[in-house]
Amino acid sequence: MAFEPHPPALPIDSWGDKFEHSLAFVVLTALACASFPKASLLRIGERLSFLGALIEVVQSIPALHRDCDILDWVTDTAAIAVVLIVVVVFRRTGTGTGPRNA
Repeated sequence: MAFEPHPPALPIDSWGDKFEHSLAFVVLTALACASFPKASLLRIGERLSFLGALIEVVQSIPALHRDCDILDWVTDTAAIAVVLIVVVVFRRTGTGTGPRNA
């Protein structure tokens, strides 16, 4: 939906654009951490942050009639960082599932 000129309306649209960005990247980060438990969290964060930046670059294409907003990328990256911090805490306390970093 990030690349559609007129994305469909969502029930959460009234909560604001930044909330939508946060929710999307919280879910993506959680799924990435669960899917690749042995991957470096720093690498997961880097790649997802790059994806957020790439989305903003593509949205700057005039034919898409979308807005490129650097604060959207900042929001994406902040959401990624929060999830990664939670994952680190869960892994260190042993309350999370999957292999722990030793």
